[in-house]
Amino acid sequence: MKKYSFYIWFLFIALSSLGIFLFILPIGTENGIKVPIALLASALAGVVEPFIQWFTLIVFIIAAIGSLITKVVPKHEGSYTLWDSIFRVNWFWTIVRVLAVVFAAMYILDFGPSPINSDNTAGILLDPAGGLVTYMFSIFFFAGLLLPLLTDFGLLDFFGSMMVKIMRPLFKIPGRAAIDCLASFVGDGTIGVLLTNRQYEENNYTAREAATIATTFSVVSITFCIVVVETIHIEQYFLQFYGTVILATIILAVIMPRIYPLKKKSDMFYNGQAPTAEREKVEEGFNVFSFGLKNALEKAEENKNLGKIVFSGSKNVLEMWIAITPIIMTFATIALMLAEFTSFFRILGMPFEPILALLQIPEAGEAAQTMIVGFADMLLPSVLGAGIESDMTRFFIATVSVTQLIYLSEVGGLILGTRLPLKLWDLFIIFLIRTIISIPIVAAVAHMIF
Repeated sequence: MKKYSFYIWFLFIALSSLGIFLFILPIGTENGIKVPIALLASALAGVVEPFIQWFTLIVFIIAAIGSLITKVVPKHEGSYTLWDSIFRVNWFWTIVRVLAVVFAAMYILDFGPSPINSDNTAGILLDPAGGLVTYMFSIFFFAGLLLPLLTDFGLLDFFGSMMVKIMRPLFKIPGRAAIDCLASFVGDGTIGVLLTNRQYEENNYTAREAATIATTFSVVSITFCIVVVETIHIEQYFLQFYGTVILATIILAVIMPRIYPLKKKSDMFYNGQAPTAEREKVEEGFNVFSFGLKNALEKAEENKNLGKIVFSGSKNVLEMWIAITPIIMTFATIALMLAEFTSFFRILGMPFEPILALLQIPEAGEAAQTMIVGFADMLLPSVLGAGIESDMTRFFIATVSVTQLIYLSEVGGLILGTRLPLKLWDLFIIFLIRTIISIPIVAAVAHMIF
């Protein structure tokens, strides 16, 4: 193996270790278990709280106006600038950005229909003291700047060759995806989505692999799971709840890549090229460890110019702020309005009542109403189910809501805002299939516990 300088070894070992610490290593706090990057984001959110709503509105306005300008300013042939990357989107996404301005302005300035500017719709997203969208600005700031610690200095390349014999046969994804999955499970689903999107854009995952990882492993954080069990009042069953979530998630991770719609996704890279047969093979003369180390050091050497990495990270932050947050704002507001002020999701949930009754879930009618509403926001099923008397039913609702994984107010909206090859219809079908498969698994465990 080629000899590398101390500086290259330092980049690989020190910066990759820092990435593991920031994104993956859980630490105990007064507010539960969190990863350091979440603590950094929370600290920044506290500092910017007095003006974050106005900053959010200004970013949305820039996103909308920039997109409208690109409709009248022709693109120069053969060039693709940062401006094009951020603002040159089709009419559908332009309208989505304009709606984000309208929804945010209605809440911040307190005008317009109450279903929009309610504290239970736009307020959930724009509350300066913990609203999802306002918090996203903080998490995106650190994620955009610091994700290169996981992706650019060899960590994924090092583990890729060692994990391929587990990840490929079980989940039909590359070995390097193990770090994505771990970052999601221990850290936060949003971090997993951002990491997956970056790997897809850099042609490390095919469209099918990226779609699989984003919709199968981007699980909510342990901290959010604690919020779920507290909301629905089953704190005493947390270990059983989280164990069931892990069991169901692993079973789903084995099944989902093998069925529609993930199975039908293209096996081509983002640049349109097909993966080669040699892509994950260990070269002759190496074992999985030494080959992973060789790949890691090569990657670190490619990115030894830290100035370029900082510039790339800053560009990532801008793209996340301008391209992703307006989409989350629009889709989540609409979904929360449907959940809060209409019977849309409750009607969709009615067909689940006979299924839950057949599985002997107490208060099946009330539980059935929560089965689809989680597509709008993962906490809504627990809010709606908190008044149910049966501990078993509340356990069942809470566990299914987390294993459903896709919800528009965070992970789903984030996926739609990235370049991942998933549309709204794909997300709903995946959500529905995950729900149908999760129900008997969670019901069986619930009957063993209660």
